[in-house]
Amino acid sequence: MSVEVDVLLQEAKESIEAAQNYRSELQQRLHGLNQARKQIRGSSGQARETLRKHFAELQAAATRLLAERLANLLTEVDTIEADSIKPLDDCQSLIEHGVGQADELLREGEAALRCGLGEKEDKLGSFTKKAMHIQLDSLPEVPALVDVPCVSAQFDDSLLSLLRDRVARHGAVSSHPPVQIEELQERPGSILVRWCKVDEDFAAADYRLQYRRSGSGGSQYEDAYIGRESEFLVLHLDPHTDYLFRVCARGEGRTEWSPWSIPQTGYTTLAPHEWRSGTEGYILSSRKNIALRNDSSQSRCPVLYSKAPTYFCGQTLTFKISASGQMDRRDSLGVCIDSESEEESLQRDQAVCISTNGAVFVNGKEMTNQLPAVTVGSAVTFDMEVVSLFPISNNNTSEGGNFKLRVTIGSGNREVVFDWLVDQPVDCLFFGCSFVHSGWKEHSCVCSSGSSSPLQSSL
Repeated sequence: MSVEVDVLLQEAKESIEAAQNYRSELQQRLHGLNQARKQIRGSSGQARETLRKHFAELQAAATRLLAERLANLLTEVDTIEADSIKPLDDCQSLIEHGVGQADELLREGEAALRCGLGEKEDKLGSFTKKAMHIQLDSLPEVPALVDVPCVSAQFDDSLLSLLRDRVARHGAVSSHPPVQIEELQERPGSILVRWCKVDEDFAAADYRLQYRRSGSGGSQYEDAYIGRESEFLVLHLDPHTDYLFRVCARGEGRTEWSPWSIPQTGYTTLAPHEWRSGTEGYILSSRKNIALRNDSSQSRCPVLYSKAPTYFCGQTLTFKISASGQMDRRDSLGVCIDSESEEESLQRDQAVCISTNGAVFVNGKEMTNQLPAVTVGSAVTFDMEVVSLFPISNNNTSEGGNFKLRVTIGSGNREVVFDWLVDQPVDCLFFGCSFVHSGWKEHSCVCSSGSSSPLQSSL
């Protein structure tokens, strides 16, 4: 083929490849549009259903309350009526009895007047006595209309106006939640969730973070955190498992929560930090993240190592002491390159550590700098970064070489910084501890540098 044909063929191949890439990009954008449309329609449907359900419940509750109030008011009317009618009924019975007596007396009087002369005297005498007994001049008192109840119903016209005003402001529809999840970072057996406000006019008093397993139809969201912070480390998650996270906020002086943020999916590929089982003298919790030194021996200081080298350079390792025993210079907290050493303390080669008296050891040698003693409530931090002393040929770290790790150990309000020379490239290490006496209990936490919510892996 000629050079021109070769050039055209190459251009055609490049155009075909560009068209394929262009089509792929367009298809991804179509997928993004479909996802956006699905989110709008799905969330709109859920909002409609929520509104209908809420107002149906509100209407039913209002109808029930109005019916109960009407029944109470009708009962009050019935009571007033019954209590007011009874004296009138009693008075009516008395008057009707008097009318009956008067009718009978009239009949007897008329009969006495019509009778013959022989009976007239007796009849008239009997009539007169009876008339005197009835006391025709005594009349019962009938109350005036102003003295008897006149039942009426009154209403506060402001209720309807107040109700209309409250109903007009009841509920709200928003197109965007005031807070959204900003970042999900994997941690060993956990995920660090960060969120932020997207509505600057919303004054948040508290945040609420929830999570659940993704793809589990029966799984319900559960609370992970409620508070003022804008990040939280969700612990005890299974590696290589998708979890859904969402967050909402509560405004200053309000009791109701805002709409939930758009759920975000996160997962961790890192195994959780666990202490190694079977170490003599230590009791582990069921999660293997809490251990207690329970059997002391003056002749032995066994080292409890992590199950795997799960501490990575660039993270912050924190030991928090929650219980203490008697101090010994052989006590130590720190990190090491391997966990197969037969030494009975971390104060050995290939390890850096701090003793409970504050002494710092590098490869078994004590430094001149010393930190505050470790007691109950102490927090000891280790920060490390890899620094290569001598370049490795062809960037092949498998050939070995001299490396150093820049180590920062902090305790109390002091810290020491030094370079730890190692004989092989390393970016992940074991962490461990060793105590001579029983009673020591500490929490070891691993998190990103600067994170305020470390992952807890307890000892």
